[in-house]
Amino acid sequence: MRDSTPKEKVLKKIRKALIHKSSPKSMSVDFEKPVFPPIDNDLAMAFAERLLDISGSFAYCENMLDFAENLVLLVQQQKSQHIFCFEPGIQKLFNEVEFPYLNNPQQLGQVEIGVTGCEALVAATGSVFVSSAQQMGRSMTVFPPVHVVVAFTSQLVPDLKSAFQLIKTKYNGKLPSMLSAITGPSRTADIEKTLVLGAHGPKELYVFLVQDN
Repeated sequence: MRDSTPKEKVLKKIRKALIHKSSPKSMSVDFEKPVFPPIDNDLAMAFAERLLDISGSFAYCENMLDFAENLVLLVQQQKSQHIFCFEPGIQKLFNEVEFPYLNNPQQLGQVEIGVTGCEALVAATGSVFVSSAQQMGRSMTVFPPVHVVVAFTSQLVPDLKSAFQLIKTKYNGKLPSMLSAITGPSRTADIEKTLVLGAHGPKELYVFLVQDN
């Protein structure tokens, strides 16, 4: 008697499984239990720790002038000349301290550092929320090899639910058409299971947290 073909062997196993099928085991899920453990320390510390865990960088600034000084040090460290910024509030600071920057979309091919604001910071995941309602659109979170985020302590929230609520309140109940959570530098492990940073976006992410009122 000839051996069964691979196809016949597979079909035989399927028929056997259908005949002797077992009842699926149900799992008890507590939907009220929080996904992330409670944050024991303050939100800024929790966010910083989580961001560092996912290869991001964090700096605390007492005010916007302190941020400008830290940014100058970063630019010198990166040896960069093409810093882009489309956010009017940050541009105002740059103009006041005579910090050179570019804001011509036609020069985006030269961008080395992109400076943006954000909508919220999530302490539980170390994520930065951005939206299409911001002046930058999507360009400054995708094109630059280095992404610098300027955030304020009032934008710190413990979890994702709180982030959505903060954004919803800001826009009077109407969410922007695009919300994106940036969790660390862009990364992939598709090639031979080796983690590569900067595969689909910025290779480095810096968050400068500014104390506000």
